[in-house]
Amino acid sequence: MGSVKDLKILNRATPGNFGQARFIFSDRYSIFDWGEMPDRINYKGAAIALLGAYFFEKLEKIGVTTHYAGLVEDNIVKKLSEIKKPTNIMEVKLLRVISPELQGDQYDYSIYRIEKGGFLIPLEVIYRNCLPPGSSVFKRLKNEEIKPGDLGLDKEPVPNQKLDTPILDVSTKLEVTDRYLTWPEAQQISCLHDNEIIKLKNLTNRVNDLITREFLKIGMVNEDGKIEVGFDSERRLMVVDVLGTLDECRFTLNGFPVSKEIARIYYRDTAWCQAVEQAKKENRQQWKNICELNPEPLSSGLNLLISQIYCACTNEITENEWFKDVPPVKEILKEIKKILPS
Repeated sequence: MGSVKDLKILNRATPGNFGQARFIFSDRYSIFDWGEMPDRINYKGAAIALLGAYFFEKLEKIGVTTHYAGLVEDNIVKKLSEIKKPTNIMEVKLLRVISPELQGDQYDYSIYRIEKGGFLIPLEVIYRNCLPPGSSVFKRLKNEEIKPGDLGLDKEPVPNQKLDTPILDVSTKLEVTDRYLTWPEAQQISCLHDNEIIKLKNLTNRVNDLITREFLKIGMVNEDGKIEVGFDSERRLMVVDVLGTLDECRFTLNGFPVSKEIARIYYRDTAWCQAVEQAKKENRQQWKNICELNPEPLSSGLNLLISQIYCACTNEITENEWFKDVPPVKEILKEIKKILPS
């Protein structure tokens, strides 16, 4: 079980063969690496499953390999066009997840030196088309963890800056708390060859371009997002997990967030969020165990509006009214603005 979706393994993966599994997308949500938050967002799981399927099928049409097998309705695996009603279950080809070993306060990735294929690459690749105020880039610059030149910029960026060329960032995927890496560090721990790093970046750009085009059709900007990638048994790249959803990406409409960033904004100035930041500073590995506060639930009004945002985006991108009686995104945002701190 993950913080926002469950994994049901039907057949386990081996080095030479895919396994078979089903993602069960829940109505849980997570922010600030906390894991499961105290309440649920109704219909969120089904909205993400449908939108994720839409993008997987779009990728396959342009020749991008993915682990997607189909959506599950009445225990039958189907394509999106065959589904009659919303479902929160997706069947996928399963890769091995090879966790690095934690030794003291360092992770040992040496196992990847001998692995040839059939596994999840232990990286998360992030694309950035612009830098919204909540971007982690600004905190990293402030803390002198990176410099503008590391991002391909010639001077300090400003909030809401649009980028002429997307920034490709990379972080760990299988550690207790994800940490950002330089590309040489990412290549070293994952034991990727030079040409594989190039292919990984090119793949990320193709995914970014597709998601950007699709959301632009409904007037929304794809500000940033993330993908996960694995190797098949022949060591060919394939996109895994899920992508293009309001959990994996940050979208805006006329400059206003349309993603789980809405929940982040709601909690950002709370005592709980400050306690999380303090705990992470004190102990990066065990921060949640020493955090002094737990989050309070969302207000009921905001909870409903966030649910509607997930449903409306899926309806509008797929051009199918999966969720009935949901207002357009523009109308929902008007109500959200009345609740969030300015």
